[in-house]
Amino acid sequence: MTTADFAAVFAALYAAHQVADHWIQTDHQAAHKGQPGWAGRRACAAHVATYGATQLAAIGALVLVLNLTVSPAHLAAGMAVNLGTHYLADRRTPLRWIAGRLGLAGFLALGAPRPGRDDNPSLGTGAYALDQSWHVGWLFIAALIIAA
Repeated sequence: MTTADFAAVFAALYAAHQVADHWIQTDHQAAHKGQPGWAGRRACAAHVATYGATQLAAIGALVLVLNLTVSPAHLAAGMAVNLGTHYLADRRTPLRWIAGRLGLAGFLALGAPRPGRDDNPSLGTGAYALDQSWHVGWLFIAALIIAA
């Protein structure tokens, strides 16, 4: 594949990421995917399944519209990395652990409701920023694998 192919794959994965993470994901999935136990695992798996389907549709559009050739093995490997790391981050505990080890626990907590307060959490939290930057970093790796 060419550099342009890589760029197209990354753009497709990123656009689909934005749609899947913010429009396709249900309120139930968003509220429960980080909970402990099987209920949290099921909600996260359901989110990751629709997330992956959205991204595969975007890659399919590249194949159909731009006549892009994608190796099935590279696509499978790239999507495995992408979906595995997405699930890992969205379970919350692993990302919290990594942030803590990197000295980012304070940043992770920015914008979170304070104990005993009725604060209004928003998309502007440190946890959201770390989550999204984690996903985009892995989208880059997945695009490299798919476009290899």
